Amino acid sequence: MKLISAILLLAACLPSAAAQATTPTSAPSAAPVKDPVTTGLRLLLTRSRNNTLGAITAMPADKFSYKPTPDQMSFAHLVVHIIGFNNGLCAKAADIAEPKVEEAKESDSKDKLLAAATASYDFCADAVGKMDDSKLGDNIELFPGRQGPRALADLILAGGWADHYAAAAQYLRLNNLVPPSAQPKK
Repeated sequence: MKLISAILLLAACLPSAAAQATTPTSAPSAAPVKDPVTTGLRLLLTRSRNNTLGAITAMPADKFSYKPTPDQMSFAHLVVHIIGFNNGLCAKAADIAEPKVEEAKESDSKDKLLAAATASYDFCADAVGKMDDSKLGDNIELFPGRQGPRALADLILAGGWADHYAAAAQYLRLNNLVPPSAQPKK
């Protein structure tokens, strides 16, 4: 009976919590948004940039080789992956050339990896800033041998940014560090 009461109490709280979680911080405009997909991607990029670069900054340099298990990638490998992902997929999404950059390596210093990750987010901001929704239906090569609409590149970016930050946040927590998105509001 206590379990049923607890479930009913939780269920009663969920609608108000969900409403609070989805309430925008500013009143939405009555006019439709031009280029809604690209506009949404820009908003997600800002959040991802702040959280992911904050996580990279928060991880101590001596923990960049940290792996939760032997079969998982190191934190440095995750950062190298994020850099390549941003540069490659933002170029495809925006239909521009990928930047010519020195390839990041797991053995690079924290400062070098942080600078390369920052540059990859700068590139994405520039790329997404040049985008509009007019080319979303174009068929492109998303990955070697895999075709799809350009809109899928946008969706993969959004999902990848969330996935990468979630992984970085878990690595921080496993090292008794609080991720940027969980920091107390000032």
